[in-house]
Amino acid sequence: MNRAVLTIATGKDLYLRMAVALARSFRIWHRDSDIGFVLATDLPDLVPPDLDWVDTVPLQPGQYGRGFSPKLYLNEISPAQRTLFVDADCLCVGSLDSVFDRFENMPVSVIGREISEGEWFGDVASICQSFGVPAIPRFNGGVYYFERGETSDAVFRTAQDLQSRYDDIGFVRLRESPNDEVLMALSMALHGQRPVPDDGTIMNSTLAAPGGVEVDVLKGVSRFRNPKSHPEHNSWYQMEEMRPVLAHFLGYQTTRYPYRREAIRLERVFASGWPPSLARLWTGATFSLPWLATNAAKDALRPLYHRLFGARPVRYSTADRV
Repeated sequence: MNRAVLTIATGKDLYLRMAVALARSFRIWHRDSDIGFVLATDLPDLVPPDLDWVDTVPLQPGQYGRGFSPKLYLNEISPAQRTLFVDADCLCVGSLDSVFDRFENMPVSVIGREISEGEWFGDVASICQSFGVPAIPRFNGGVYYFERGETSDAVFRTAQDLQSRYDDIGFVRLRESPNDEVLMALSMALHGQRPVPDDGTIMNSTLAAPGGVEVDVLKGVSRFRNPKSHPEHNSWYQMEEMRPVLAHFLGYQTTRYPYRREAIRLERVFASGWPPSLARLWTGATFSLPWLATNAAKDALRPLYHRLFGARPVRYSTADRV
């Protein structure tokens, strides 16, 4: 296998369901492509029959650690010469040929830019000084690209070694676990690997879109809005609208509209064999309309609720991810 997309689904079957939705969205746009799809999972018996075209890599529970640790072993999991790792909570809305073209001849790369100061799961300037590197790439670990070879093996091996010193280095944990992003960032810097600049066409997460997300896998639509006039404008992103071919949903957003709508549509098309037009109509009537109506009612009644009962405190994540 020369080129492949790799995703991992271990532990809860929730992650496998997300990986299945990703695989189905990939299939829409790659039926005649030489890009393969690899699913590494410790739940191989739960992979649905319509994914018989997927190259499934069975894993043992905890084989590559827990939390984010399996991402430090991607080179050992992938059977391909050139691999694009994609988080299971993404959806694909177009061909990935141009993505592989952007990354070609880069042993290990990500989407982002280099930073030499500030706070990103630790004091960046202090960590750079300690390891004698001028800067490290800052990125979202929803996508990693690597090519088989000595350099990529060295990058992943160094990241694995750094994990044992995570706290001593001064890195801050993400949900009580070592964060793969900073480990890979430091290892990439130590081995001279650079990120690909984010132009809004490869992958963006919903953190980049306080102005809203529009995604339609069947139509190939993906718009992430980050207007400068928005009170929650994300200054990390320099564009006000991004159109990534990989739409990255985070956390609870995989249980909400529009991700759930897209997952249901894809299930009807692939598992039930429905034509896309019927899947679209049925999902609109049974899911989209009720969901949107319910949320519109909540929005309309929220001011009254706040006057009667007060506002609930907003809970913020300690993770400051791009």
